[in-house]
Amino acid sequence: MSAEIILLPKTALHEQVANRLRQMLVESQIQPGAKLNERELSEVLNVSRTPLREAIKMLAAEGLVELLPNRGAIAVELSESDIINTFEVMAGLEGQSGELAAQRITDAEVAEIQAMHYEMLAAYTRRDLSNYYRLNASIHRAINFAAKNPILTATYNQVNARLQALRFRSNQDGDKWGHAVQDHNAMVDALCARDPVAMRTVLVRHLMNKRDVVVEQLRADTLARSITATSS
Repeated sequence: MSAEIILLPKTALHEQVANRLRQMLVESQIQPGAKLNERELSEVLNVSRTPLREAIKMLAAEGLVELLPNRGAIAVELSESDIINTFEVMAGLEGQSGELAAQRITDAEVAEIQAMHYEMLAAYTRRDLSNYYRLNASIHRAINFAAKNPILTATYNQVNARLQALRFRSNQDGDKWGHAVQDHNAMVDALCARDPVAMRTVLVRHLMNKRDVVVEQLRADTLARSITATSS
């Protein structure tokens, strides 16, 4: 693992470390199934092992890493059935969020989502996947927040944490990325129209498309590893 040393603020250091580790997991700088090497991570993040271990515990609670006896922390690697089942649940949560948001969203919240959407389109034009994904995720969280249902939000955050890396990776296919942007255009239109049916429809479709892309990528990776193992 190689990365620049990143100096972090001393305030709530373990939370800052958790944020950076979360980004590394989402962007596959730490691959699924890989062990989190505390010595290397301490050097990369320029922190001691105490805040690092606290950060790893936070990510374990979110379901992003697994703590194994005598093996330390491992980046979670979801099976195909795990992925399908989790996306199925997430699609329902996204659809419910969109439907309620269309009914309850304020003008100020719509304006904020529109602003993030335009920034996201600019990142897409630059092919800046990291910033695109950051804005994309913020838009989805804002829609969920606009639903104004704290139980829905808590459940949404818990399930969504498991899918962040997969959702990020699904945009690495240029054509699929373009389709995702079209879905976001439709989301903004439906929000502006305060159309709950349209919001549920586009969000569920969006998540099911993501699921299909991710499963396709997983199967391609599995086949590639199988061919490599056979030829070696």
